[in-house]
Amino acid sequence: MTASDTGASQSLQAPPTWLRVLLGIVLILGGIFVLGDIALATLVSALLIGFTAIVVGAFEIIHAFWTKGWGGFAWHVLLGALYIIFGWMVVSQPVSGVLVLTLALGFVLLASGVVRIIHASRHWSGAGWLMLISGAFGILAGLIILTGWPATGIWVLGLLLGIDLISHGAAWLTYGWLPSARPG
Repeated sequence: MTASDTGASQSLQAPPTWLRVLLGIVLILGGIFVLGDIALATLVSALLIGFTAIVVGAFEIIHAFWTKGWGGFAWHVLLGALYIIFGWMVVSQPVSGVLVLTLALGFVLLASGVVRIIHASRHWSGAGWLMLISGAFGILAGLIILTGWPATGIWVLGLLLGIDLISHGAAWLTYGWLPSARPG
């Protein structure tokens, strides 16, 4: 082992640019997919939102394992698991569970926003400021659902989840393209 190998193993490496960009693209595409579903019937909307949450949750967990050395591993896995659990519940009981899952989404968005704000504070020199904005939106979206429930009903699910996914994806795209965040 050379001296440079020892130093490289002790310093934290940013994930590859392509992975950060891929995560951003997947989140943005998931958000666009959800926003395009707002006008559909409640049942179809709930199913599509559920499947989207499962995919996004899987990518969040994959990302957590890829960036394990960054810290916050458990939070990212928890966030991914919450998205997957939420999606599975919507898919398995789309009619009877929509109002209850609207409430659950409020808590998921609130937790997601908190995780992103924590992440932003740890990686401020990269795209921390955009991740902070994304986290603040997640918290705001969660609070809108929780304080207006059940009147906020079903229409807010697609709108807020779609916008939240797009803002989260934009933060990762920016982080992936920033020269200061590139290894080397």
